[in-house]
Amino acid sequence: MAELKTTKTKANVEDFLNEIADENVRADCKKIAVMMEEATQSQPKMWGAAIVGFGSRLVKYESGRELDWMEIGFSPRKQNLTLYLTIGESLDADLLANLGKYKPGKDCLFINRLSDVNGKVLKELIEKTVENIRRK
Repeated sequence: MAELKTTKTKANVEDFLNEIADENVRADCKKIAVMMEEATQSQPKMWGAAIVGFGSRLVKYESGRELDWMEIGFSPRKQNLTLYLTIGESLDADLLANLGKYKPGKDCLFINRLSDVNGKVLKELIEKTVENIRRK
């Protein structure tokens, strides 16, 4: 069985965020980190080389395979900010409709910058995601 490449590391999150060259992206990431830390009440950890994750949960696959994974997280990619929120059918479609400019992905949202989305709605999406994950 292939080994998972994205695992929790001991790399320093603050150093990672401070190394983001674009000051606007860096500021957006720091704001997202605060929202996610408040929602999870967990300190951020690096997952792989470029994902900042919060919380931890055991994911079980139908095959019986289990792995440790973050509850939520984000990554500053070249083209956008990727928010790992495990958006599912259980989240209120009205929240997504009122979020602003984003692209959906499998278990994530892609946004170009925080100013493209409604911050209050994003905060609520983050909080609802954590609630849904912890309820399962």
